[in-house]
Amino acid sequence: MARIVMKFGGTSMAGIERIRHVAARVKREVDADNEVAVVVSAMAGETDRLVNFCREASSLYDPREYDVVVSSGEQITSGLLAIALQAAGVKARSWLGWQLPIRTSDGHASARIGEIDTTALNASLAAGEVAVIPGFQGVASGERVTTLGRGGSDTSAVAMAAAMKADRCDIYTDVDGVYTTDPRIVPRARKLSKVTYEEMLELASVGAKVLQTRSVGLAMKEKVRVRVLSSFEDGDEPQRGTLIVGEEEIDDMERQLITGIAHDKNEAKITLASVPDRPGSVAAIFTPLADAGINVDMIVQNVAHAAQSTDVTFTVPAADLPRSLEVLGLNQATIGFTAIDHDTRVAKISVVGVGMRSHAGVAATMFATLGERGINIQVITTSEIKVSVLIEEDYTELAVRVLHTAYGLDAEDAAA
Repeated sequence: MARIVMKFGGTSMAGIERIRHVAARVKREVDADNEVAVVVSAMAGETDRLVNFCREASSLYDPREYDVVVSSGEQITSGLLAIALQAAGVKARSWLGWQLPIRTSDGHASARIGEIDTTALNASLAAGEVAVIPGFQGVASGERVTTLGRGGSDTSAVAMAAAMKADRCDIYTDVDGVYTTDPRIVPRARKLSKVTYEEMLELASVGAKVLQTRSVGLAMKEKVRVRVLSSFEDGDEPQRGTLIVGEEEIDDMERQLITGIAHDKNEAKITLASVPDRPGSVAAIFTPLADAGINVDMIVQNVAHAAQSTDVTFTVPAADLPRSLEVLGLNQATIGFTAIDHDTRVAKISVVGVGMRSHAGVAATMFATLGERGINIQVITTSEIKVSVLIEEDYTELAVRVLHTAYGLDAEDAAA
């Protein structure tokens, strides 16, 4: 007998027929004598609808009441799935975040999970019940409902798996696993059978949309084995999807130099001209941005000018560009730059793989491949298992395709 957490996203729960399909999949695990907890998202589009209701009610809404409203989508799907399971002959009940409880911080709309009390849940599982749990929500001090931020149901599922000491956390979505790159750009992209936590964390952080970055980080911290697979595909369950595990679970025979190529067009480049070249100048730029909650990604400081000044270029999420420009403008006198320029027609291209640790030449291959196609590199950043470059947005798909081929990631045929 295994203990499994199954998580189903919004597209999997989009209507009663889809929910019945989910119930049938859960029943197969129960019939195999597994203990099962299910974490569900709201129906596709429902959270956006609820968020818009809050905005229409008041542009200055109370975040505590916002959480009450937007968490209701998952409450509905958890109840409906429990009903569907009961109709299929499976003992089941729903557990809301406050009933377990799932304790979180007080950061409404962006709460972080502190601890999960599994006492009642374990008793329910031992009695042969399937526990259906709404994702994305918990309870803070004062017994106020909280939500974890958009995409938080993945985090809920991983946290539940960790608290329950589950053997595996299966995340069902609308894709059938993790690919070497976006198959819509490269039809010869290959589905990966296994990926390390570190690789998935890097891929998620640089544009791969399969899993929420926060959930991958939690899985790595708690050593939760995660499997990504499609809820729209049937077949031999153990052989499907992609396992996300520790590096020790991946045999050296399976290891390749590069695991995947990711791209992200949601970047904006900012350049500050003639920043004084003295100690503390860079801190004067990035401290106010950090205080405003703006995440800065790629950074390059150019060669100093004769006038003891330098240009500083960096990227921020495109959605944060207006706020970034406002913050920098308010701090221009302190920072000392003479002009500010920005560009949203850029894309970040990243190659990721733990094989970089022991192989030289990964960056050189990337730069040479892009150079041969006339693709100019604007900014470069690296980590132990990642190299990212910023290029003109129009070259995104070409860059992904040629790099995918250059690193030997193409499948032998398009159907592979």
